[in-house]
Amino acid sequence: MSDIRNKVLLVDDNLTNLSMGKNILKNIYEVYTVSSAQRMFSLLEKIQPDLILLDIEMPEMNGYEAIKKLKSDSHFADIPVIFVTARSDEGSEMEGLSLGAIDYIYKPFSGALIIQRIKNHLITVEQRKTLERYNHNLESAVREKSEQVHELKNTVITSIAEMVESRDNVTGNHIMRTQAYLKLLLDELVEQGIYSDVTRGWNFDFLFTAAQLHDVGKISISDTILNKPDRLTAEEFEIMKTHALLGVKIINSIEGNTREHEFLRHAKTIAGTHHEKWDGTGYPYGLKGREIPLEGRLMAIADVYDALISVRPYKEALPIPEAERIIVEGAGSHFDPVLVGVFQTVASRFAHIAQNYRDSSPEGETPHTPLERARVA
Repeated sequence: MSDIRNKVLLVDDNLTNLSMGKNILKNIYEVYTVSSAQRMFSLLEKIQPDLILLDIEMPEMNGYEAIKKLKSDSHFADIPVIFVTARSDEGSEMEGLSLGAIDYIYKPFSGALIIQRIKNHLITVEQRKTLERYNHNLESAVREKSEQVHELKNTVITSIAEMVESRDNVTGNHIMRTQAYLKLLLDELVEQGIYSDVTRGWNFDFLFTAAQLHDVGKISISDTILNKPDRLTAEEFEIMKTHALLGVKIINSIEGNTREHEFLRHAKTIAGTHHEKWDGTGYPYGLKGREIPLEGRLMAIADVYDALISVRPYKEALPIPEAERIIVEGAGSHFDPVLVGVFQTVASRFAHIAQNYRDSSPEGETPHTPLERARVA
């Protein structure tokens, strides 16, 4: 059992009452006595009592004024206060309790009574503190576990995305770059208040994580097509294009076994619509204009830009200014013209990301997907 005793502070302008109270409590508690509310506040700068016994009828600052000051100060507000007073009317008791006192003891008081009252309240306070510590520890444990699950989920998603991309020799840097481009575009949308009616309520962390799965449907495309070193035939290109709907199908199957529908909704939308074009000539649905979900329109710019600046087996990477020109010229045909305007605002930061996450290989080249070869050529 701990030898640490609870601290009790007695505040009374009557020295006889202070002496009597200290004699009653000193064998059980560590007792401090002061003769005025002003001295109480001076002492509180040095000690933190577990409970205050506070007289009401005192000169200069009475007990009601003192408890108001106590409760208004975050350093002292949680210290339980028991009023000890000669007032026995119901109105005075109600006023004291309404100001935050936990009990009201009348003078002259019985030693056994005041000891029991203090004991009961200190037990209640300790139980409350124990419950608060338990809740805090529980919240911390749940938060830590949630963070671990979230980190594990992101790691699994990233690993799946990189595995899919690696089947056709695309590096994981493509994933990092497109995520970063997407974040730039979305941050600028928010900054300018563009499409706020659409983005309001979005969980951006979910969106950025979901972007990694934009080509997840390629996992169902054969290696023969994915790794073909030459230009795709028209028939092969049609097969390659099915990866968008295959991605939707894969995410639908996952959605049936989880509750995280918001994350999967973003993933499914991006996978299924990032090859749509503003003029309706894209695939797989042939959507036009704002029929194309905003996630898909954003990802289209990020994905095509990255394709343009990346090395292909049949061509060098385009210079960044040339890639920017192609994106700008695609406004109103391939891309949402409003988003192209946003892109122009952050184009220099796109270039910075491209430089920071450059692809590398022994030959200094990074092959890209047959789908992008067919699209960009």
